[in-house]
Amino acid sequence: MKRVNEYRKLFSVDAQTDLKQLKKTYRNLVKEWHPDKFQEEDEKMEEAKEVSLKIIDAYHFLVSIAPETKEANKEAYNKTISESGIDDFKHKGQKLEITYLDGTTYEYFGVSPKIFSRLVNANNPYRYSKRNIANSFLYRKSKKETEE
Repeated sequence: MKRVNEYRKLFSVDAQTDLKQLKKTYRNLVKEWHPDKFQEEDEKMEEAKEVSLKIIDAYHFLVSIAPETKEANKEAYNKTISESGIDDFKHKGQKLEITYLDGTTYEYFGVSPKIFSRLVNANNPYRYSKRNIANSFLYRKSKKETEE
């Protein structure tokens, strides 16, 4: 959640910001921080390079968790969590990454170590994740399906 909050703060947006507003904010930030705007010997050029990369990363991340994006991909997401078992999962900090048998990987944000422990110790981790994680946490698709 730290990453989500940091990116939202950078863009000065909230969870319900639409893609159009997000894109407008992104363009304005890129104009402000583009490295070409600074001279080679200017000390702000290095900062501009770092900030512009962060802006690009933040934009792609925020688009992936935007309500419109989630709505557009809802059918595929529901199919994955309903019909495909879990291949692998890992937890770091407050982020849980689940790879399903169809090759799709989703990241879930705000998952506590306690919830992760219950997932690991569940008799059926797939059923536990479907009931307690899939629609309870902020998520995004993080990796495309593997090529067959």
